[in-house]
Amino acid sequence: MKANRLLRTFLILFILALNIGCDQVSKSIVRHKLDQFSELRYLHNHFTLSNVENTGAFLSLGNSLSHPVKLVVLNILPLLAVLFGLGFVLVKTNLSKITVLGIILIVGGGFGNIYDRIVYGSVTDFMHINFVIFQTGVFNVADMSIMAGTFMILLEAYLKKKKEPEIKEPGSLS
Repeated sequence: MKANRLLRTFLILFILALNIGCDQVSKSIVRHKLDQFSELRYLHNHFTLSNVENTGAFLSLGNSLSHPVKLVVLNILPLLAVLFGLGFVLVKTNLSKITVLGIILIVGGGFGNIYDRIVYGSVTDFMHINFVIFQTGVFNVADMSIMAGTFMILLEAYLKKKKEPEIKEPGSLS
C-alpha cells in the first residue's frame, strides 16, 4: 500500500515537473529567439508566434493594478491556490485518473505563469490563433495546460453526471 502511494506521488510530481518544464522551455525559446512584438505567421496567417510580455493575468486583466494589489491578486493568491491544488491531489487518493491529471495540468500551468511573474515581472505569451470567425488572445503553454485540465475535469463531471441513474420521487407516475 505504501509503495503504491509513493509511486502515485512520484508520478504526480513527475507529470507536474514535465508540464512546468515544457512551459518554461517554450517561453525561454521565445524570449531568446523572438524580439518583443515581432511576429512569425503560419498557416495562411491563422497561427502567429510573437513575444508579448503580459504584466496582467488572462487577457491582461489586472495589468493596471497598483504594485501591492497586483502582488496579492496575481502572485500570492494564485500561489496559494496552486499549492492547495497540489496538496489536494496528493492527499485525496480516491480521485479518478482523469481528475488527477486535470488538476496536475491546472497546477502546472499556474506554477509556470506564477514563476514568470515572480522572476521576470510578466508572463511571456506567444501564440495567437485566428479562426476567421473568432480569434484567441495571445497565450502560452501554461494557459493551454490550464484550459486542458479544466476541460478534462468538466468533461468527466458531465459524463459522470450523465451516467448516474435518475432518482425518482416517491409517488411520481414515471
